[in-house]
Amino acid sequence: MRRTRGAADSTGTTGAYAAAGVDIAAGERAVDLMKRHVARTRRPEQVTDASGFAGLFRLDTAKYKDPVLATSTDGVGTKILLARQMDRHDTIGVDLVAMVIDDLVVSGAEPLFMTDYIATGAVVPEKIAEIVGGIAEGCHQAGCALIGGETAEHPGVMEPEEYDLAGAGTGVVEGDAILGPDRVREGDVVIAMGASGPHSNGYSLVRRIVDSADLDLHAAVPELGGVLGEVLLTPTRIYAKDCAALTDAVEVHAYSHITGGGLEANLSRSLPKDLDADLDRSTWAPLPVFDYLAEKGRISREDMEATFNMGVGMVAIVAEQDTERALRLLTERDVPAWRLGMVRKGSGRAVLNGEYRTA
Repeated sequence: MRRTRGAADSTGTTGAYAAAGVDIAAGERAVDLMKRHVARTRRPEQVTDASGFAGLFRLDTAKYKDPVLATSTDGVGTKILLARQMDRHDTIGVDLVAMVIDDLVVSGAEPLFMTDYIATGAVVPEKIAEIVGGIAEGCHQAGCALIGGETAEHPGVMEPEEYDLAGAGTGVVEGDAILGPDRVREGDVVIAMGASGPHSNGYSLVRRIVDSADLDLHAAVPELGGVLGEVLLTPTRIYAKDCAALTDAVEVHAYSHITGGGLEANLSRSLPKDLDADLDRSTWAPLPVFDYLAEKGRISREDMEATFNMGVGMVAIVAEQDTERALRLLTERDVPAWRLGMVRKGSGRAVLNGEYRTA
């Protein structure tokens, strides 16, 4: 089920509505263009809603003893402004899914379905279809269905070329299998999963660096291996299926999705009050994009680490005896992974020690 606000609000006064800035025909064409993308995400639990007002999903309760639903809502933030500057709109939807669905995964939940909301000053069907195509690709990577969404045209509130997007996802986890701080034990091992870049966090600082250093987004940067704007738009890695495979194979006690606030702040949320995660910087070298941003913006290491993931997108806390098996599984799934540290007695903090390894 997909709607555009113009079509949903139409009362037959199409000419007057168009004069007010809402193009119903463009909205309907956008829906037609995105249908093939959405079809890729279909799961067998989806139920057709003939009215088109809601997305329906039949939960197979026979699969669970004590099913607990998990939900998450998020957006992409100011990375959208870079997409507009580069006139590239086919990856920003992947970022949206990653922000929503990988938050669900932290609890141990299987992502089931997602809905999205796009607000824009004027509906350009091809652009909206590109955005939704990215959302569908993200859902495909995460294994969840895209069961509905809304495109709202806001003339007078947003400029014609402006848009923003948000989404909500729902998953399910067994009541006795919910992961989190209460499962973490002294001696557990912290495993890092590599990021694809800054993901979708810290882009207000990224844009300030670009502006203050007068950087050209369309210029090739040899040390980054590509055009600056394209590198900065690298879509967020989605870990949902990898985390599910890891949880099935080894004793995982907790996950932490490393988003805004960086590694220390986010991992601390997954620790009990009496334990610390002792993390070793020397176990990895930050991605080149972080060195580049720090140099061009003259940003301290402290500020970089408090803003960006620095190359660690997801963290798993596993039983010590399962460390090698966990690393082997992630490597086989083409996820960069390494032993980042260990859980020790403490006060509920993740602490980075040592110096980064050089690339």
